[in-house]
Amino acid sequence: MELKGERVLAADREAAWNALNDVEILKLCVPGCESIAPTGENQYEVAMTAAIGPVKSRFKGKMQLADIDAPRAYTLKFDGSGGAAGFARGEAKVELAEVSARETKLVYVANAQVGGKLAQVGSRLIDAASGAMADKFFEAFAAQLAARAAPVIAGAPPPAVPPQATIGFWSLLKAFLKRLFGR
Repeated sequence: MELKGERVLAADREAAWNALNDVEILKLCVPGCESIAPTGENQYEVAMTAAIGPVKSRFKGKMQLADIDAPRAYTLKFDGSGGAAGFARGEAKVELAEVSARETKLVYVANAQVGGKLAQVGSRLIDAASGAMADKFFEAFAAQLAARAAPVIAGAPPPAVPPQATIGFWSLLKAFLKRLFGR
């Protein structure tokens, strides 16, 4: 499975880079993420719950950052297992390009292999679920960047940070139908 895309982020490249490397921000933005814990330099253990079609499971895995070219690019390698639900492993190459002083273009290409019950679900449903998860991630990530970039007014409460992104049945169905029948 291959997933690629690009997004323009409302932040300078340095701020976008810092946010992409902040485990607390990532934990809030990755749909179903329960924990991201460092295990070494640029290595993490991850726990998350994901549902793809009829297959819902808790996944545990490892994530590693490689080929780091701060603040321009890195490769994110992942390997996770959901027990009887199966496994997912692969990598995502992420690049940041400065568009303007306040905007950064993020380009990503992810390749993954899935096995077990996940592989039996079918590539169209997996692609749709992956696309929906990517959309949820970037919506939450943009909100996190905006919350951090908002000016703090003396005496005003800090901007509300949205709750952890979740992926529901209707958003999955919508993404699946979009992919199936076109945009």
